[in-house]
Amino acid sequence: MRMEAYIQDVMDKGANLMQDFNLKNYIQGLAHAGDLVTRKLNLNEETAHLVYLSTMCDSAKIHRTIVHSFIESHNLSAFKAVLKTMPGYVHIQDNDRLADKLIQGYALLFLPHETCAIEVKNPPTSKPQEATIEYVLQGPQIAFSEDIATNIQMIRTRYPLQDLQVAYMKIGTVSQTQLAMIYDKSKVDDDVLLRLENKLMQIDAEVVQASNQVQMLITKRFNLLPTAMVSERPDRVVFNLSKGKVVLILNGTPFAIIVPAVFYDFMASMDDIYDIPWFARPLMILRYIGAFLTTSLPALYVATVSYNPEIFRAQLAIEIAGSRAAVPYPSFYEVFFMLFLIEALTEASIRLPKYIGSMATTVGGLILGQAAQMAGLVSSIMIIVASVVAISNFMIPINTMNFALRVIKFPLVVMAIFFGLTGVLTGLFCFLIYAVSLRSFGRPYLKLFIGEAKKSR
Repeated sequence: MRMEAYIQDVMDKGANLMQDFNLKNYIQGLAHAGDLVTRKLNLNEETAHLVYLSTMCDSAKIHRTIVHSFIESHNLSAFKAVLKTMPGYVHIQDNDRLADKLIQGYALLFLPHETCAIEVKNPPTSKPQEATIEYVLQGPQIAFSEDIATNIQMIRTRYPLQDLQVAYMKIGTVSQTQLAMIYDKSKVDDDVLLRLENKLMQIDAEVVQASNQVQMLITKRFNLLPTAMVSERPDRVVFNLSKGKVVLILNGTPFAIIVPAVFYDFMASMDDIYDIPWFARPLMILRYIGAFLTTSLPALYVATVSYNPEIFRAQLAIEIAGSRAAVPYPSFYEVFFMLFLIEALTEASIRLPKYIGSMATTVGGLILGQAAQMAGLVSSIMIIVASVVAISNFMIPINTMNFALRVIKFPLVVMAIFFGLTGVLTGLFCFLIYAVSLRSFGRPYLKLFIGEAKKSR
């Protein structure tokens, strides 16, 4: 190694980079990005600056090609000659495009009176997975991986704007898990960003390993409804970034957290964007109907059968009464029995190996349902109600909302047991009041559309 050559590494964390080199004049949007790396190269009193994004570029390749060539060169003229022979060399003539080159995986070299770029794009260290939870028919099928650098690279590739900011921090007093906060600074709401930063700073946990764990730590644990969305899809994350939302990426987990999240977000699928409106809108309405059925249908069954059968036509009321003639228990017994059976089968389908889980739960459900009816434990109408509830529950695109609606139906059943149809309507009204009063990082929870947040400056 030549004694007259040395390298100084500088990580930009929001402070001034260097007194003699103002990077903000060249890449204003990325000057404070957490993954931006600058290196000051000195050779025989001549100075050059190397700039790249650590999440987009291969650091080993940079050291092996650019830095090694710089050390072996006698002067900057010889170094320039070597650079021009490197694969991916680009001579920069328009400084306005420098930020775009960084996002595309280029390392920038600021030489005296000359600027050039070398393509050193980082190959994914962790192969992206296939989306298995939030499945869409005609959209991207790739999900996040468990490597934070790969995930940020995927986001930057899909959202190649210099306004996209990445800030790093560590959470967990023992685990020290790396967390990245990503947002578009031109669209993000400052109030939401400040609230989120305060929540992250207040996290008091020894080990943090999952995105759902972070979601619980930054929101109220006893909320009936989730106020932060967890997603495995890069396209959903990029779409929400374009609407001014903030995304959290945790190292070691293939899920991202999106805040703020309103009720509409949990009911929306990415297919709603990829399909034509006359086809997507009815499906969205169908999801809302499914959400109502999965929460209210068991309670409505108890209320109408035990308290208010007069709301049915006489012939239908007689058929329902006939189907329950062999059942020796009140309606709420069979409702709780079937709801327990549904929840048990759902849990079993999650815990069993995926190759036999669906078959085992399907066969088990059919056998148990038929046996329960033949034994006189439940009526045939209750089998239909339980099937509708199970199918409707899986129409919800986001799992956290799916779990929340599975819980809400039990208090409604209890209200129906004591107060009949009046209790069900009262319970739904109280639930609506609760949802209206709920806020997600200051945003109304029942906002009916995803809109770009306004700046609070």
